[in-house]
Amino acid sequence: MTTLMIQGTTSDAGKSTVVAALCRWLQRQGVAVAPFKPQNMALNSAVTVDGGEIGRSTALQALACGVEPHSDMNPVLLKPQSDCGAQVILRGQVYGNMNAVDYHAYKAEARQAVYDAWQALSARYDVIIAEGAGSPAEVNLRANDIANMGFAEMVGCPVLLVGDIDRGGVFAQLVGTLELISESERNRTRGFIINRFRGDLALLEPGLDWLTERTGKPVNGVLPYLHGLVLDAEDSVGTASEHQAGALRVVVPVLPRISNHNDFDPLRLHPGVELTFVGPDQTPPPADVILLPGSKHTRGDLAWLRANGWEAVIERHLRYGGHVFGICGGFQMLGQQVDDPEGLEGEPGITAGLGWLDTHTRMVAGKQLTRVSGTLTVPGAEAPAAVCGYEIHNGVTTGADLTRPLVTLADKVDGAISADGRVMGTYLHGLFDDPAACAALLAHWGLRDQGQAVDYASHRERQLDRLADAVEECLDTDWLKRLLGVA
Repeated sequence: MTTLMIQGTTSDAGKSTVVAALCRWLQRQGVAVAPFKPQNMALNSAVTVDGGEIGRSTALQALACGVEPHSDMNPVLLKPQSDCGAQVILRGQVYGNMNAVDYHAYKAEARQAVYDAWQALSARYDVIIAEGAGSPAEVNLRANDIANMGFAEMVGCPVLLVGDIDRGGVFAQLVGTLELISESERNRTRGFIINRFRGDLALLEPGLDWLTERTGKPVNGVLPYLHGLVLDAEDSVGTASEHQAGALRVVVPVLPRISNHNDFDPLRLHPGVELTFVGPDQTPPPADVILLPGSKHTRGDLAWLRANGWEAVIERHLRYGGHVFGICGGFQMLGQQVDDPEGLEGEPGITAGLGWLDTHTRMVAGKQLTRVSGTLTVPGAEAPAAVCGYEIHNGVTTGADLTRPLVTLADKVDGAISADGRVMGTYLHGLFDDPAACAALLAHWGLRDQGQAVDYASHRERQLDRLADAVEECLDTDWLKRLLGVA
């Protein structure tokens, strides 16, 4: 078994994309490969085949490998609940809430969970492509590091360093990172990948030669800037979507603790939808639909909505015939109140909801982590639409509007629809991924002439193949094969 670790000079240097690219390239070579991210901090997550929770980007990389995501692939997941605190997920399950100082001290113990998960994967796969977090040059976090070089040193694996040339200063990024790590870590770094290049490669080659001469390490290749690449994001919120004239206008408030906003990626791709994310201090544009996303701190984000004027925006929007749809935490906000007596997401207490659904939510210990499938029924639809997705939430919701459920599953119903059909909510993530379910919701919201539906699962596969094609065309694959010990 061989492990190769991809580290980056900065956050968002493209580590996740490069790992996905290498995973799909190896999968196409017939290699049994799996992704691994020792520690991840993200609010976009996925439910695994073993009933755990991992970062969304790692789940995407598992898809690139052609395998089911497993909690061993991301043994430590940190889900921020405030600027200084996070929920700690160990090997797929909630361990508890910690502030940053306490977690920094706890990392020595978390190291064992990381090692055990890596060993378990090593027994099942021939190659593991591991992904670092942030940068290995964060000298303030070197003690008990498990995210970058600390992991690489622990398991004795080689490292490739990725730099993002589109940001500028890529040579300073790469050389500066090497200067700030230890001698053994520099020796472990076998070479570089330059990411997101656009332009004439001939103009870059003198710099590549200088970099190899300066560091004694090869540049394995230069990956191009792939225009139009849309894949499940780890945390960054996408830009507004392209759209056709007369598109359905959909607005999403960017909550401080927004989670699983990748739910809306299929809408970003739909030519009949104009999707706009609205951040703080931005005026919400006119909309046909307001979507309230998931949240890692429902009561805190509900207070943020009120402080930023969204309560009045939603009231006016509904008064003039608009639609509102909430997913997970957004669904909870639409009810009469959210009660967190044990302080699972922050300070204990009760917060009045927006009041557009006759529901009440109580936070209870024990996170719901389930993959589900069933049917979705919206008012006026000719027939139910097949839907599948996953639940990943704290909280139990009750109330009269649950007698008008949105989703019917094998063993229960889910969600609620207001009496006039213009306010709906569900705990189900991923429902826009299903073309039929997405089309049914868009039709209910007024998009009648939809043309070709967006099949997001097929889109993901095409994008992963684009990445693997780039590896074949732009990296020294013979050198990579020798490094990995594969034929």
